[in-house]
Amino acid sequence: MAGGVSMSTPSRLVIATRASRLALWQAEHVQARLQALYPSCEVSLLKMTTRGDQILDRTLSKVGGKGLFVKELETALLDRRADLAVHSLKDVPVELTTPFSLPVIMERDDPRDAFVSPSYTCLDDLPEGSVVGTSSLRRESQIRARFPRLVVKPLRGNLDTRLGKLDRGEYDAIILAAAGLRRLGLSSRIRSLLEPEVSLPAAGQGALGIEILETRTELASWLSPLACPLTTACAMAERAVSRVLGGSCQVPLAAYAQVQADSLCVDALVAEPDGSLIVRSRETGTLADAERVGEAAARQLLSQGAEAILARLLPPSV
Repeated sequence: MAGGVSMSTPSRLVIATRASRLALWQAEHVQARLQALYPSCEVSLLKMTTRGDQILDRTLSKVGGKGLFVKELETALLDRRADLAVHSLKDVPVELTTPFSLPVIMERDDPRDAFVSPSYTCLDDLPEGSVVGTSSLRRESQIRARFPRLVVKPLRGNLDTRLGKLDRGEYDAIILAAAGLRRLGLSSRIRSLLEPEVSLPAAGQGALGIEILETRTELASWLSPLACPLTTACAMAERAVSRVLGGSCQVPLAAYAQVQADSLCVDALVAEPDGSLIVRSRETGTLADAERVGEAAARQLLSQGAEAILARLLPPSV
């Protein structure tokens, strides 16, 4: 508890969150879940603006990656202004180092990408030369590979900003995460969903992660009822792919795990940004071995040519 006294159940919890509408929905969702679990607990939000929110004129791959969305929130954890931080899991770096931990991954929403357009129903319908907006090299590479007739341009800003740019005619269509649109009651903006074989999702897409200081073991125990075991297994496998490959916003990298009966199936890919080469892998294993399944999928990518792509795209220190 931020400044509070340890008890068998929490009396006060502070959630650090970005101030965007979607981030606030996510934090308020966790707030409601915690208040239902601990009715006598005061759960409040600490709203913050991150560097990732402030830098809108350059793509994430050029300004430091997704970690720009979590650093200020982590500072709030360190100085005890907040007890926990709520993130879109795909924004959380796969290498969380001391003193931070990610004890809770919540049940996943739809992990797919969504096609949003005022005039067209899907990517196949777009005429040659149509402009598609996306913030992601992962999406860009897959679109370029499958639809070379389309023009892909960068798209930054929060969800409302991106939709506003589309509505002003700056793009013919944009690609967004379906989960974000659903959470904000904007499902009607989705013209169609991109199946994984068309646009393989990012590691952790559609799931929420809760970050705390690793020394806060009692807090981890209080938060544990929010965790989803199946989503956690899938996310661990997907994040293992990214970790082995040194994944960052500089690399078009995708990883998507699904539970099939008692097995876990992981699809992964690494691509050239222009879509000229895409290397794919698939691995299956048990839920208990989720991380090892993801690692095997990553090694398969490396053996099939991903290493050369990574060498070109990642800085020498990686």
